Amino acid sequence: MVAITSRSRSLAGQLLVLQLAIIVVVLVAVAAVSLAQSAATFNRVEGRRVAALGEQLAGNPLLRDRLTRPAPRETIAPLVQNALTQAGVTSVTVADGRGRVVSSTNPTLVGSPVVLGDPRVAQGRSWSGELETNGSRELVAQVPVLGAREENLGRQLGVVVIGEASPTWSERLVGASSYLFTYLGIASALGVIGSWLLTRRIKRQTLGLEPREIAGLAEHREALLHGIAEGVIALDPQQRVTLINVVGRRLLDLPEHCLGRSLAELRISGRLRDVLAGAGSGPEARDQVVVRGGRVLVMNRMTVDKAGRRLGSVTTLRDRTELARLEQEIGSFRSTTELLRAQTHEFANQLHTISGLIQIGEHDEVVRYVDALSRHRASLDLTVTSRIHDTAVAALLMAKSAVAAERRVELRISERTGLGRLAPDVAADIATVLGNLVDNAVEAVAGGRDGSPGTTANTTGDAWVEVELRQDASSVEIVVRDSGPGVAPELAQEVFTHGFTTKAAEGGERGIGLALTRLVCTRRGGEIAVTNTGEGAMFTARMSVPHEREEAR
Repeated sequence: MVAITSRSRSLAGQLLVLQLAIIVVVLVAVAAVSLAQSAATFNRVEGRRVAALGEQLAGNPLLRDRLTRPAPRETIAPLVQNALTQAGVTSVTVADGRGRVVSSTNPTLVGSPVVLGDPRVAQGRSWSGELETNGSRELVAQVPVLGAREENLGRQLGVVVIGEASPTWSERLVGASSYLFTYLGIASALGVIGSWLLTRRIKRQTLGLEPREIAGLAEHREALLHGIAEGVIALDPQQRVTLINVVGRRLLDLPEHCLGRSLAELRISGRLRDVLAGAGSGPEARDQVVVRGGRVLVMNRMTVDKAGRRLGSVTTLRDRTELARLEQEIGSFRSTTELLRAQTHEFANQLHTISGLIQIGEHDEVVRYVDALSRHRASLDLTVTSRIHDTAVAALLMAKSAVAAERRVELRISERTGLGRLAPDVAADIATVLGNLVDNAVEAVAGGRDGSPGTTANTTGDAWVEVELRQDASSVEIVVRDSGPGVAPELAQEVFTHGFTTKAAEGGERGIGLALTRLVCTRRGGEIAVTNTGEGAMFTARMSVPHEREEAR
């Protein structure tokens, strides 16, 4: 029942109880310190007073004279009573030189040995301090009585003991209770007011949620973040990481303790930093392609605002690497379809030409036309197969040649081309890189011939794409040149990171073909780069293929 009550208590009630408890503890501590200081003050002030009274009584000539006579009790009692009345102390006691009490305000002590606080008092030294006598504790001053006459000069005649009863703790507390209760009431009122103001402030900062509701939200958030398959990362306005789930940390290759650290501290730069920070993309960024740690990531960023105040941003990440590879496989089927469609179109045109020649009776011209087509096809086949011995790569170039011809682009094979047979996995990677580069080059050249906005192609010459493949003992180099508009210098270093094609010259983003191309080259221990020639762009890709040539043989 107690646990249920404590859980159901509101935040204001918890703060009030806590502050009142703190106030009570502080007041008790202050009271204890005050009482301790009061005791120290009493001992200091009253100690000086009883010491002075003892010295005054011990220096009384009448007391000295009567201590040297027989039966001093009757003669000293008036002096003791007079000192008690005038000084207002608790007790006055006089002992003779043998240490026996001869007179005291407490008659029960007469005749008994005097209790000394310090043995040196019997040797003529004064002493003051607390001493317990007859069950009560007193602040006592013990002063020796020294002879002043010639016959007893300097001899100790006795001891004067002046006592002042020390007040108990309860008496001191009762004496201070009037202002302690006042302080407690004032402190309680201030605690209630302060608790109410603090509660209002905390309520505003926590959007009116109680602690158990905040804890529930935190638990739900953790379950949600770690239960989704996508990566999530949140940044504050200073670009510090405020939230990230396990998937996001894995995709971005961040350390385990990255919360609270800025993008600069995490060494995130380039395209990834621009997307996360929203540089140049406005409050929202949709389907931004970024390459990070060998992965193709698709990122969506949204800025978070509250009441016109920027709170930061949240970015989701999806790993599209496998999807990109599947897209390339689908692209190969699409290329085959395009090849068949282009060949169908080409064959249809040739048949129409042959049919027209027959209809007008030019039979000899039909023979010459068919011979020319046969020689052209044989020449192309011979050019490709004589220089490229790997059937997969050769077939790819034959297909790309037909597609390029349909778009009025000439696909050339460089005279320096030479490629032997390759292992199947190596041939597949080379076909992926070569196919992407040729597609981008044909797209760029065809766009320039069509007069697309923003292109600067040389329209006075023919549209062409040239492929050069070179192979040595440990690597394969692919060079694709074109007569297109080229790549803008500012994009030359970022074109692969952004996932642009050569259409980037027109300002448009075209998927992840070049990003995947770079991944394949990197995985094969190579690299890819782009430069502008006098006539267009030149992409150079290099991949390491150790010992695979020999295995293929």
